[in-house]
Amino acid sequence: MSDAKTVKLVDESNATQSELPLISGTLGPACVDIGTLYKDTGHFTYDPGYGSTASTKSAITYIDGDKGVLLYRGYPIEQLAEKSNFLETSYLLLNGELPNKTQFEAFEHDITHHTMIPESLTSFLNGFHRNAHPMAMLAGSIASLSAFYHDELNVDDPADRKLAAIRLIAKMPTIAAAIHRYSVDRQQRYPRNNLEYVTRFLHMMFEVPSEPLELNPVAAKALDLLFILHADHEQNASTSTVRLVGSTGANPYASIAAGITALWGPAHGGANEAVLKQLEEIGSPDNVETAVKRAKDKNDSFRLMGFGHRVYKNFDPRAKIIREMCHKVLNELGVKDPLLDVALKLEEAALKDEYFVERKLYPNVDFYSGLIYKALGIPTEMFTVMFAIARTSGWIAHWIEQHETPGSRIGRPRQIYTGADVRDYTAADKR
Repeated sequence: MSDAKTVKLVDESNATQSELPLISGTLGPACVDIGTLYKDTGHFTYDPGYGSTASTKSAITYIDGDKGVLLYRGYPIEQLAEKSNFLETSYLLLNGELPNKTQFEAFEHDITHHTMIPESLTSFLNGFHRNAHPMAMLAGSIASLSAFYHDELNVDDPADRKLAAIRLIAKMPTIAAAIHRYSVDRQQRYPRNNLEYVTRFLHMMFEVPSEPLELNPVAAKALDLLFILHADHEQNASTSTVRLVGSTGANPYASIAAGITALWGPAHGGANEAVLKQLEEIGSPDNVETAVKRAKDKNDSFRLMGFGHRVYKNFDPRAKIIREMCHKVLNELGVKDPLLDVALKLEEAALKDEYFVERKLYPNVDFYSGLIYKALGIPTEMFTVMFAIARTSGWIAHWIEQHETPGSRIGRPRQIYTGADVRDYTAADKR
């Protein structure tokens, strides 16, 4: 064996030992390399939900859940939230470095001039029922881009991969706004290239032909901040889905459509939508105390949505950032909504209640993002679509990284088979 660090594996069934190498990254715990485990021992590993398994090497995002750390390409999320904007953050995720002035202007120009969607895609949207869930329409629309650009996409060509990334980041807001306007029976608004990314999106969402949209700057600032905070989050369920589908050689539009469907789940991107639905169930600030009592009762199946996080064991750094913006939005916009009163009382109770404090069940980013979307007038069913717009830059960055990594293999998880043992077929008249 070499001098590299290893872990000894003892197989008591046949009194043998194996040595498995340890792999270390820039930050974080070392990983046991089990790539040759089956060949050497005849055994697989069992890790439901892959909570202890690293499926890839990545240089994009780092999370330390115990310390509440989130880094994009090494930059703390707190610094990016304060000093950057979503497009600059997207450039960082894609390219590994922050752009200089010339690079950013070129990137912004490319994004701005790829925002239009084919008119036939609008016709495609018209095939859905108006009450269809926006995430269903989004997944179908993004997948359909494969058909529109199939003759201009070689996944092995770096230039084609870059163009696909530009198209996806540029067109996702246009498609999302078109979905919203179709759902409320309004004519689609074309993107205005004289506006920046987030403001352009809000105009496409809410502007009407009869009068110009008067947009409070805090609205665009809040949404831009949310997009930064949601841009990437390491190997979460949707990003892992994009990578798994991409490992087959599938094009980026198909891969990201798969990521959208994974994001849809209430345990993932649908969590902020679930928060608002729960606030509707609570109904009134007067009912918050009862809801908190139920949440603390281990014999009650009721659970508060938007509190705590699977990865962050102390606090979600994104929630600390967005909490301040949430209160600023509510104050500046002067929104009067009973559900927001419920949310604020719930937040106050959770931050003071000993049960929640001891268990570090603080309001998370899903709790505050739902409140901001609500204050901005974005329908609850569109909340996860907002998440998808932001996460597109992270998804495509991972898809590109995977294609640029030598030796990448098709994903093929193993299983423990628990079905019937070998048995013989019996004719129907003898069963």
